[in-house]
Amino acid sequence: MCGIVGIVSTEPVNQQVYDSLLLLQHRGQDSTGIATADGPVFHMAKARGQVREAFRTRDMRSLMGNIGLGHVRYTTKGAAEREEEAQPFYVNAPYGIILVHNGNLTNTRELSEDLFRIDRRHVNSTSDTEMLLNVLATELQGQITGFDLDPDQVFTAVEQVHERVEGSYAVIALIAGHGLLAFRDPFGIRPLILGRRSTAAGKDEWIVASESLVLENGDYEIVRDVEPGEAIFITLDGEMISKQCARNPRLVPCSFEYVYLARPDSVMNGISVYESRLRMGDRLADTIARHMPLGDADVVMPIPDSSRPSAMQVAQKLGIEYREGFYKNRYVGRTFIMPGQSERKRSVRQKLNAMGTEFRGKNILIVDDSIVRGTTSQQIVQMARDAGANKVTFASAAPPVRFPHVYGINMPSRQELIAHGRKIPEIAAELGADHMIYQEVADLQAAITEGTSIESLDLSCFTGDYVTGTVTEEYLSWVEQTQLS
Repeated sequence: MCGIVGIVSTEPVNQQVYDSLLLLQHRGQDSTGIATADGPVFHMAKARGQVREAFRTRDMRSLMGNIGLGHVRYTTKGAAEREEEAQPFYVNAPYGIILVHNGNLTNTRELSEDLFRIDRRHVNSTSDTEMLLNVLATELQGQITGFDLDPDQVFTAVEQVHERVEGSYAVIALIAGHGLLAFRDPFGIRPLILGRRSTAAGKDEWIVASESLVLENGDYEIVRDVEPGEAIFITLDGEMISKQCARNPRLVPCSFEYVYLARPDSVMNGISVYESRLRMGDRLADTIARHMPLGDADVVMPIPDSSRPSAMQVAQKLGIEYREGFYKNRYVGRTFIMPGQSERKRSVRQKLNAMGTEFRGKNILIVDDSIVRGTTSQQIVQMARDAGANKVTFASAAPPVRFPHVYGINMPSRQELIAHGRKIPEIAAELGADHMIYQEVADLQAAITEGTSIESLDLSCFTGDYVTGTVTEEYLSWVEQTQLS
């Protein structure tokens, strides 16, 4: 999971890209980067850390040009501590291309071999984004017959990218002297949305970004989501051309975007993240009513912030008092996307504090958005007990995460997942909770897709059914071994 943005404007874009990345900071805290184009010349700045830490005044002054892109990184491929792994990535031919990517490729072993032996290209990092860039550059190079670049040549290159790469990818690229390219994988697993605004002179300015809140903050009109498999090319003059570049596109968005990753004030694939979380709470309440002993909850408490809408609905539907018992330190990053297990453990107590007056002598129903490794949840249960709770029931607005997520979320190893190989009472014992209640898979899908024409979601981390159809047991074992070595 990462956050990406690209802008084609009539005036300098450096500040616009910077402001957009601030709004996407929740999607990645490991590193960040901005690139702009001033005619045929690229300017780039990238560094480890969060947006406010990474860029100085001198960096912003150097980022000249009216077209640009940006990225915030949450590490799934490549080492978090190496600045060389930060995006954007650049190749100098054809024309010069700079690219950012949100997602995860699942055939990197084959691509690595092909890039070296067939394409004669070298990658200087372990990032699958650099591989994706080089595949695009190779395919685009094969289409060019002169200096001029026809959008149809770009679209043909994207068609061939779809044929060669597997996995999830939302991509934005700058092609020096020509314009901005954006495309999405044939399943639309990772989000990408298009916006437009008009200047006083009547010219169109364009933006593509991971989440709609970026568009709304910049006073862009939301045009639509980029379709699965679709490519969009925007010229330097602001002309937008699009084409479907995949043979059999099918929208199967990632369910975890709605559970946890996206900000609640975003709309993805026509679905309000906030309203989907409210519906998750409604359905979770029905499950709790069936499984929780009567009288075992005096109050409902959320783990701030992403579980708050679901917790509110649980409290309302069950007729139990809603209370805020955990206070959040907003200067500590999201613990789920910390790069290492030791960092996650260390940051939980820094992030949350339990207020004793809300816990003492009470039966507490804690609602969280999901439970992945259980690191945070174990400490939260212990904090509730230390604060004086009588009984602790833990409820998850998502089903048990039993399988690795290979499409851009850092859940590579089954052994890391607390629900893998355990029954629900065993998970409760592991967490130290009196009772453990999970959302049903069917209820999660219904809560997200209600009122839409979307028929399927990527639920692979809950079900083990990988939508691209190319993820094998051998591949999962290889990923686990790679992560452990």
